[in-house]
Formats: sequence, structure tokens, C-alpha cells
Amino acid sequence: MQTRRQFLAGASALAATSVVSPARAAMGPNDKFDLVVKGGEVLDPSQKLRARRDVGIRYGLVEALEADIPAERANRVLDAGGRLVVPGLIDLHAHTYPYGSAIGIPADELVPFQGTTTVVSAGDAGANNFAAFRRHIVAQTRTRMYAFVHIANIGLAGFPVPELFNISYADPAAAARALAENSDIALGVKVRMSENVIARHGIEPLKRAIAACQLSGTNGKVMCHIGGVQTRELMSEILDTLRASDVLTHAFSGAPNDAGQGTNIVQDGKLLPAAVAAKKRGVVFDIGHGGGSFDYTVAEAAIAQGVGPDTISSDIHVFSGNTPGMPYLTWVMSKFLNMGFTLEQVVAMATSAPARVINRVAKLGTLQAGAPGDLSILEVVEGPVTFVDTRNNKREGKVHLRPWQTVAGGVPFGRPYNNPFSVR
Repeated sequence: MQTRRQFLAGASALAATSVVSPARAAMGPNDKFDLVVKGGEVLDPSQKLRARRDVGIRYGLVEALEADIPAERANRVLDAGGRLVVPGLIDLHAHTYPYGSAIGIPADELVPFQGTTTVVSAGDAGANNFAAFRRHIVAQTRTRMYAFVHIANIGLAGFPVPELFNISYADPAAAARALAENSDIALGVKVRMSENVIARHGIEPLKRAIAACQLSGTNGKVMCHIGGVQTRELMSEILDTLRASDVLTHAFSGAPNDAGQGTNIVQDGKLLPAAVAAKKRGVVFDIGHGGGSFDYTVAEAAIAQGVGPDTISSDIHVFSGNTPGMPYLTWVMSKFLNMGFTLEQVVAMATSAPARVINRVAKLGTLQAGAPGDLSILEVVEGPVTFVDTRNNKREGKVHLRPWQTVAGGVPFGRPYNNPFSVR
């Protein structure tokens, strides 16, 4: 007889496979694409493709990627000439639970500023308020949304009051239930390990987050926030505790602990051996720039010593969005584009790489036939530009990315409008 946990895990796997591969009717000679995005330079790292291509979308999915699709074959045409067309950008760490957490921004309001078609709410909701997030936010948002359940059952509703000074809020059984019952959109469990969040509870909050993932039976991942952990030794213990496929977010944070010490993955200019081991083990190193969690000096040292980023994310919320670092996803991508990463690498870290972490929808993060009809159209702006991190370190650059138009589920945000207007 199956246990409830085994049943939920099986049901989750079945749901994941059943919703991601809808039947695609073959196009007849007189059939038209719902939308054709014409004339852009398509960059799809998942296919090692960078060339002028037209993208034909039908029934919410990418139907064709061709050198030329005649305009008369389209019900609507979106002219992307002179611009870069990439798979819909994915923000693995955002705060998009308005009204239910203290810091959330409506995901659709972010589209003009960062061109995202998919966002992950990084622990805005805990077990006590995840149902409201699902029913009232996810269900009414055009942007594709996933989430990490906060190990604290109150999520971030109490911000700026630290959620884990009282460790009793970290309830593994409650988080496991929320994760199991929402495993189509819930990816795992979020835990913030900074001293100013967990006080002196050491490794215990992370252990509870891992326990919740295991109890859920969903193979859920932990997203672990760092930045000013209590001691230098604790940082190595955190790295050693994380499992393959868990996500270390704010990986290049330079935030100090309460005593003003640098206790993150680079200490006194040297990368911790535990960080190298975690990278080799398959821990995902995520940027999570935010308003206080990206330090150029840490990033440059870590990259030079062998630990670069796997995913680029914004940590955008109502406070970080007002900081000089401007952590909109495309702006954070631009910072790495000017740190020596290629355009292909930077786009991959905001499309196919976070899609692998999400692992819910077939071909998310690509423009292959049958992929979701999610596209981000960007302008590559050449010219001098100044960037600043969250520690007031400045770097000069020569190029940046600017969102121009976004298509979600085959429907653009704005013209050309769909008739009837429907998204998924």
C-alpha cells in the first residue's frame, strides 16, 4: 500500500508530465499562426542558436522557428527587427506576493522593467498563507509563477521583523504539507540563514528546511539565503549541509554579520574550500542581487577562484527596487555581461538554467517547437554605462540590455492585442 507521501509524489510527477506536453494539432496549408515575431535576432542558448529567425506561435506554444515566415501566415505580427529575441526570461528569486507579504510587487508590473515571463516567489509565503498566494495571486497573474515555501509558517508577512528569531515558526511538518499539496507550483523550501534573521540558531533552520523537503516526498529543493551569517565556521557548515540541486542564493553577498565580520563564501579574499566542494556536488549558485546582497569584490574573487554563478536572479522587491543597484533582472544580467561573460552565457543563466531548477514545464527556457510561447525581446544598447553593487562598488561598462517587449503564452503585453484576449 502506498503511503500518503508516495501517493502525493506520484500524483505530482503525473501532473507535471500531463500538463507540459499538450497535443499539438498539425498545421494545415490554410492555418495561420496566432502570432509571428518577425525580423529579430534569435538567441537561444539551449539550441546553440544565434541567427535571424521568425518565431511562429500557435495555441500558446512555439510552432515554428524559421528564417522567414510570411506575414500573411499570421493573424498578428510583432516586428522585432533590430532587436534580440530570447526565450522568456526567468527570475529564480523575486518577491511577487503583494498584499500577502510585506515586500511583494505584482509580477506583471515588473514586465516593462525586466521582461520576465516566469518568476519564482522566493519564500514570500509560508504554510499559513500559501493558499492565499495560490488562489489570489498566481491564479490572476499573466506572468508564469512558481514559489519556494518559507520554512517559517508566516512567510515574510512580518517583515522587517525577523521571522526566525522565534525558531518555533520554522515548522517542518507544516512546510512539508504546503509543499506536497502545491507541488505543481511549489519547488521546495526557502530559508534565510543571515544572523539578523535567525539570531543564534546556527544550522538548525537549514536542517528544518531540508527535513521539510524530505517529509514532503516531492524531491523539493532548498533555497538557502546567506549574507552575514553568524560565524565564519557556520558558512562552511551551511555549504557542507546543502545537497546537490539545492540553491545557494545571494551567493556573492558581501553583507557583514552583526559584529561587522565578513562571513560569506569569500573571506579575506579567499574562496572557502567548502564553496568549491558544494559547486562540484551540484549546489546551484544563484545571484539574488537585491538591495544588499551583491558585492563585486566577492563575485570577482569567487569567479577567479573557480566558483561562478549558475543562475542570475534579481531579488526584486519594494525595497530593493528603490536602491541604486537597480536589481531588475536585465540590469543584473548586464552587470555580468560587462564582467566578461558572453551574451550567450548571460542569457542561459536567466533562461535554460533556472528552467532546469524549476523543472515543471517541458521546454521552458527554450524556443524549441512545442515550448511555451514565452519570449523576451531586448534591445542591446551600446555605450558607456556605470553600474553599482550593493556595497557602493562601481564598475564601468560598455553595453546593457533593455526590455522592449514581452510575450507570455503567445500573447504580447500590449500591441498587437489578442482577440479574444486570453492567456492560458
